[in-house]
Amino acid sequence: MENLALTESTYYILLSLYHPQHGYGIMQQTEQLSGGRVRLAAGTLYGALNSLCEKGWISPLPMESGSRKKEYQLTETGLAVLKRELARLEELAANGRTILKEELS
Repeated sequence: MENLALTESTYYILLSLYHPQHGYGIMQQTEQLSGGRVRLAAGTLYGALNSLCEKGWISPLPMESGSRKKEYQLTETGLAVLKRELARLEELAANGRTILKEELS
């Protein structure tokens, strides 16, 4: 796996899918988790979901008969990507705290 930085929206989409859910739920949770900074339009979200499916980071769940809601879940690869990104972000924050230690105190 490549060690790439995720966009903020991709990070929150993957984080939102720690528990499987449908597109509207992903949109709501992304906005909530980001404190309103990340607001996904439907077209943007579904384009991102298709891309993440192609990468193998998420997968659609089988749809229930009669349901129009398509749910998605993280794959093992997606969970590994999410954990790697969290470690990268924690390292960035720790490095910043170390350098700015005097100013933050």
